[in-house]
Amino acid sequence: MTRVYFVRHAEPNYNNHDDMLRELSPKGMEDRKLVTAFLSDKNIDVVLSSPFKRAVDTVADFAEKEDLPIETIDDFRERRVDSCWIEDFNAFAQKQWSDFDYKLSDGECLGEVQSRNITALNTVLDKYPGKNIVIGSHGTALSTIINYYDSSFGYDDFEIIRFVMPWIVEFVFDNDKKCIEINKYNLK
Repeated sequence: MTRVYFVRHAEPNYNNHDDMLRELSPKGMEDRKLVTAFLSDKNIDVVLSSPFKRAVDTVADFAEKEDLPIETIDDFRERRVDSCWIEDFNAFAQKQWSDFDYKLSDGECLGEVQSRNITALNTVLDKYPGKNIVIGSHGTALSTIINYYDSSFGYDDFEIIRFVMPWIVEFVFDNDKKCIEINKYNLK
């Protein structure tokens, strides 16, 4: 069995509109200790992350305590919405969930995000069979991964977890890389 714990980042500083460099808020920095506590007895072998600062910072406290390096994997990054800030995110997200091919001119559709993340996950499963793995992630990217293995997970589910940060989803894979279990953990 391979266990993958995707960790949706803690609360970011929403005033920073630079997606790559958006840091955690003071609350997010405190809440990442919840991630450390949750993971402390999971016998983690490997810590990976999206390269985005908020994702790395969310798993960094745990990695430091366990003396594990964090390897960033670009394909685990969050979806690119557009080159500008979207004011009506609700309408945009609903449109994307109703049409996995919908995207703005300089953004990604959910189908592309899902494909990119699943390809990266399969590479990780090939590289670390039988290991317990942590991956720092994002709300939309993680939601598309859940949707890949459980097509009933859709927009309404995304809305429920939209402001749940941090959030952990455990995927259990058999030796043939088949997902046999998904467990969701709200840390608060």
